Parts: sequence; C-alpha cells; structure tokens
Amino acid sequence: MRFFLFFLFGGFTLLSAQNKIIALVGGTLIDGFGGRPIQNSVILVEGERIKAVGHQGNLAIPPGAEVISTEGMSVLPGLWDMHVHLMINGHSDYAHWDKKYLPLAEEMIMPASAHQLLMAGVTSARDLGGPLEASLKVRDRINSGEIPGPTMYMSGPFLQHEPYPGTAEFRWGIKGVADARAKVQQLAGAGVDCIKMIDHDQMTMDEVKAIVDEAHKYRLPVVAHSHRPEEIRRGLKAGVDCFEHTGLASAPSYPEDILEMLKERTAQMALGPMFWTPTVEGLYNYEYLRENPEALDNTSWHLGLPDSIIEDIRQSIRYPGRLSYFQLNPIRRPTLQTKINQLKEAGVVLLIGTDSGIPMKFHSQSTWNELEVWVNKFGLDPMYAIRAATYWPSVAMKADADFGTISEGKYADIIAVKGDVLRHIALLQNVNMVMKKGRRVK
Repeated sequence: MRFFLFFLFGGFTLLSAQNKIIALVGGTLIDGFGGRPIQNSVILVEGERIKAVGHQGNLAIPPGAEVISTEGMSVLPGLWDMHVHLMINGHSDYAHWDKKYLPLAEEMIMPASAHQLLMAGVTSARDLGGPLEASLKVRDRINSGEIPGPTMYMSGPFLQHEPYPGTAEFRWGIKGVADARAKVQQLAGAGVDCIKMIDHDQMTMDEVKAIVDEAHKYRLPVVAHSHRPEEIRRGLKAGVDCFEHTGLASAPSYPEDILEMLKERTAQMALGPMFWTPTVEGLYNYEYLRENPEALDNTSWHLGLPDSIIEDIRQSIRYPGRLSYFQLNPIRRPTLQTKINQLKEAGVVLLIGTDSGIPMKFHSQSTWNELEVWVNKFGLDPMYAIRAATYWPSVAMKADADFGTISEGKYADIIAVKGDVLRHIALLQNVNMVMKKGRRVK
C-alpha cells in the first residue's frame, strides 16, 4: 500500500509539474498575424503549448502560475531563418573547411551552429544543403532534446547536374529522369523535409520536372536557386515552391519575361503563395564590414567551437577586403533593392533567410542583420519583415498548425526583447528571452 501511495502521489506531483502554467505578463505582443500589437499582453503557457492569449484586464492569471514579467519588452514568435547552412560557420575557404571539418559536422560543427541560432532567437530554421546522415541525426537530436537548437527542416544534399569537386557527400548529381526520381525517393525515404535544387539550368527540363513532381508526390516542398534567369524560368515551369537568393549577379533587374511568369504564377490562388528567400544581408553589408571589421570580434559565434577552429576561422577572414567571394559586391549591391521591389510587386511572398554560414556570416548574427537591412535600408514595413520571419515561413513549411504565431494551441516558441522592435528593428541583435516549446532556453 505504501508503495502504491508513493507511486500515486509521486506521479501526481510529476503531472502537476508538467502542467504548470507560465504567464508572460506586461509586454507588447506582436503575434505574427500582422494586426495591431497587443499592449500589456498576457500569454499563458501550459507544457509545450500556448493555452491562452489576452491582455491584463481580460485574461486572469491562474493561481500558482509562474509569472515572467515582459514589461517594456516586445514579445513575438520565435524567429525563423529559411536559409542556413549548419555545416559551415563563416570560414572563407570552402575547400579547406570541407576537407578538414566535414568529418566533424555531425558531432561538433552542426550542433554548434544550431545552438548559436537558438541563442539569437531563431527557434525554427531550414537547412539547405548538407550531408544526409549528419543533417537528419542533428535534426533528430535537437527534436529529442538531446542538444539545443531550433526546430530544423533539412534538405540534405543539393541536387544538381554535376557535383563540384570534393563535394559529393553533400551534392548529388542527376543523370537522367529515372535517376532524378530515384534520388528524390532516396531523400524522401530517409526523412528529409524539403528538396533543394541548384544549377538546374544545366539539367534537362525533363529532369527538373521529374525532381519537382516526385517531391510533390511525397508532399515535400522544392526549393531552388535563382542565380541565373534560366534557373528561374525552369523552376517556374516545373512548379518549384520557393526560390533562393536575389541572383542574376550584377544585372540591374529581372528580365520582363520572368516578371510576367511570376505574376502569372502568383495570380493562381489555388496553388498557394509563391515564396522567395532573397538572402540579401551578406551581400549588402559586406562593404561596411570590410571597412569596420570589429563586428567580427563578437564572440557569440564561438559558442560550441574549440579554440583551434575559432582561430582557423579568424585567420581565414583576417583580410576581409581580399575575399574573392565578395569581389563583385560593389556592383551587385546597388541591384538588391530593385530586385526585392520587383519580387514584392509581382506578388511573391518574401521570406527571411540569410545563407548563414557563408564567409564572415555567422549563425549568431545573420538573422537580425537580414531584418535590419529589409527595414532600415530597403524601407520595408517592420511588420511585413517580422511576418516574413515568423508567420509565412511556417506556412511555407506546412507547419502553421503548430508554429509561426503566438496563439492558442501553438507551440510556445516565443522571444522577448527590451524596447519597441517595430520602431527599432535592430534591437533583435540582443534577444533577452528565448522560449522554445514552453521551456526557457535563454
């Protein structure tokens, strides 16, 4: 009987702890839906999910709830970054990095990148290009709570006509329609969350269609590069779901035929939104960073990395002005705002993504920098930019039943930052609180 009573009451205690209410009280809530912010907000969190949302005066705080004051803070859904590369972390020499550190991707590099994203307020992210087994194992370890990180959506290897030398582990070549379908089937069977194409203007149109059609059979969205005009044309013809980067190098704007194709696609409501992740901040901010490299001394990107790798990265970016990766930037930079405006005017839904991990672009800093460029340099509305980093990514990944907004029943992925982010978007560089699935991780 004593054992039974101990078991009974012990189990009750555990259940009570799991169901304890957390109340976030007093902040200005930007819920992700795009409406007017809620002043003096109250958010009740029970377990992993949001139980109720209101404001002081219309939503009571249950007795015994743990109260967290968010007075003077902006409270918003955890951010999404829709284009990251966990397998790299700011090093300027990809060949050196891949050869030396790819064997450490699963156990060290990717977990460190994921942790850095989470501490920056990114609670969900899409990784676009990495070794298959390592990508899925890191995602699953995060989901099980073994290691910290955002909820990850993984593409696994790029699909392209021919892998670049030394990249076959994370870039898969396509040789014909049957092979295209087989590669997608292999990725889908392994459990990826999306399919990534690059250099598809070098594939046959039948191969491109086979990739997209096969992916859609498995209900996997297809993400495609947009570096060249024919990549965009073929992607649109095949039914790609989301394009990446602004592309077209230093060309001043998109060709008129592509804009007409985009307008034709965005007019088809039954197909859902046409998504595009422009990833502009790395290009836009390069010249400033070249002249003001002190930002590279921010130690937030050291998290999870040993001193030897930190020093290797430092040495690779010691002379920012010499990096071949960015030499065309002075010509490319003036074209970025034009292209963003063209996409927006064509009815495309823009998403926040950063290409985080490319030279000098660290997972701990890239996302807020992308938002800052959109708002302060390109003049996009702050609410539009925040929705591009919260609500719309969840829709793009078919995860909006659980993520993307602060509303009843959703996972409690919530961040808070001191001050008014709708007036000063750069406040997001210092996120004060991060809650992921109801647990405070910062």
